[in-house]
Amino acid sequence: MTPKSNPVTPSGYAAMKARYDHLLGTERPEIVEIVSWAAGNGDRSENGDYLYGRKRMREIDRELAHLSRRMKSARVIDPADQPDKSRAFFGATVTLADEDDEERTVTLVGDDEQDASAGRIGWSSPLARALKGAAIGDLRSVRLPGGLKEWEVIAIAYPQSSGSAGA
Repeated sequence: MTPKSNPVTPSGYAAMKARYDHLLGTERPEIVEIVSWAAGNGDRSENGDYLYGRKRMREIDRELAHLSRRMKSARVIDPADQPDKSRAFFGATVTLADEDDEERTVTLVGDDEQDASAGRIGWSSPLARALKGAAIGDLRSVRLPGGLKEWEVIAIAYPQSSGSAGA
């Protein structure tokens, strides 16, 4: 996992860009306006609008810098273009079964777009690393905080191409 390797799906990149544009074009100008207004009201040391506005502006600037770095290092990969759809690689939706035949479906996405509650796991997570290159029927073991857990890959799917071919 190198700092330059930041795979992201096209939709994940679009979401980062939308967040960046919203912060820069909407939220930050609103906060700047509040801070400017509050600064003109006199004593800044006890002015809640001024103090909160400055704090929020620092938070926004930090997030903008973070998003900017992540977008610069992003390598947009369209999972629909994966040549070997019989194995689990970036962007695959993988259905797993554990020893108790409990099924779990996860999608391997970029670390910036992971959301465990939605079944999207980051590309560098232990489970994603274990699944890389797996085929249907493969058994993969993952060391979790509760101990070693074994999963069987029972299905692999990729999104359809969003290009001109249509789905």
